[in-house]
Amino acid sequence: MMLRLFMLLVFLLPVSPSGARETVVPATDGALIETLKTAQAGDILRLMQGTYFGPIVIEVPLTLIGEGAVIDGREIGSTITVNAPDVTIEGLTVIGSGSGGDGLDAGITLTKTADRTVVRGNTLLGNLIGIDVHGAKDALIEGNTIVGRQSARMNDRGNGIYIWNAPGTRVIGNDVRFGRDGVFVNTSKNNEFRGNRFRDLRFAVHYMYANNSLVTGNISEGNHLGYAIMYSDNVRIEGNLSDGDRDHGIMMNYTNKSEVVNNTIRQVNDKCVFIYNAHKNTFTGNVFEGCGIGIHFTAGSERNEMSGNAFIANRTQVKYVGSKWVDWSVGGNGNYWSDHAAFDLNGDGIADSAYRPNDIMDHVLWTQPAAKSLLGSPAVQLIRWSQSAFPAMLPGGVIDRAPLMQPVRPEIPVWKEIQ
Repeated sequence: MMLRLFMLLVFLLPVSPSGARETVVPATDGALIETLKTAQAGDILRLMQGTYFGPIVIEVPLTLIGEGAVIDGREIGSTITVNAPDVTIEGLTVIGSGSGGDGLDAGITLTKTADRTVVRGNTLLGNLIGIDVHGAKDALIEGNTIVGRQSARMNDRGNGIYIWNAPGTRVIGNDVRFGRDGVFVNTSKNNEFRGNRFRDLRFAVHYMYANNSLVTGNISEGNHLGYAIMYSDNVRIEGNLSDGDRDHGIMMNYTNKSEVVNNTIRQVNDKCVFIYNAHKNTFTGNVFEGCGIGIHFTAGSERNEMSGNAFIANRTQVKYVGSKWVDWSVGGNGNYWSDHAAFDLNGDGIADSAYRPNDIMDHVLWTQPAAKSLLGSPAVQLIRWSQSAFPAMLPGGVIDRAPLMQPVRPEIPVWKEIQ
């Protein structure tokens, strides 16, 4: 009886002028799988309220729309696999992916033949990976809510969104929580990650070998690390927020010729920014506030430009060990330092004295932490007074020759709940 009702619904629905059919698929056992076997390019499949059991595979360009529909993969592989271009998946709740597949079982998997697929407005709950864009070009992942697993150790969970060799992918306005990394990108280029929120994760955004991409307007709250950009060139990190992350707000590792602009990194337990062997990058208009260390430079990071940033109330503003001076001002404009007792007699907004964040004792403490017991001794106080009176005694490191008198305050992104 139910099968007859299903067939009647199919044949009574109108055919669009282009020849595509719009089909209402009832939530009966096997109905969706059977419909997909006979679907034609351009078809629109509307799922009714209820649970549809998968896994399902989409082999032709079509639109799959859910109106209160749940697709349950029954813990067998990926719940939805797309093998065709120009597919749209919208308004579904997707659950029940497997836990194997070489760690690639996902709520939704876009294979290398799924170019230009749109995944919009879905809710993905408890899958190993939320959405896996695996070789598809120019995909759009927009407005989805992804809640990963919490049962395993964080490093053994899957990522919210995994992007592999998928140039042109855009990830916009998604809300990702739990699991391993919010977005993990490996071997891709020309991607855009805009206006997403990431919470309770290892890394909010994790880049590996991903060049010429944009990370903008995202929010990282309470993760182990905000934005990890590794082995990548020409990345623009702009207007993001890292709030209360544990280890680092931004980490740049073997990342070159990139721009870090107008970001707000605040209340990070360890380091606002950690830079390891990264060269020719530009930092401007950022706020680094309330962290254990404002910026930690190491491993020979050279020719990075720092100007127009604000270092506010970090326990250590800069950790940089070097034997030569590195000037952190560009074109007569430096950075704001909350601990710089400065004057501006001519009122041009530039302090009249240079700022040096570190001295000999800082270098001693970084290499010999046990020396902290001597901080209050007269000998240490004498050394620090001598350096302030005779700057030539300083060992090299960062110098800001044109410190700013007022901090910058870039616009901070605000999350709007997904409707």
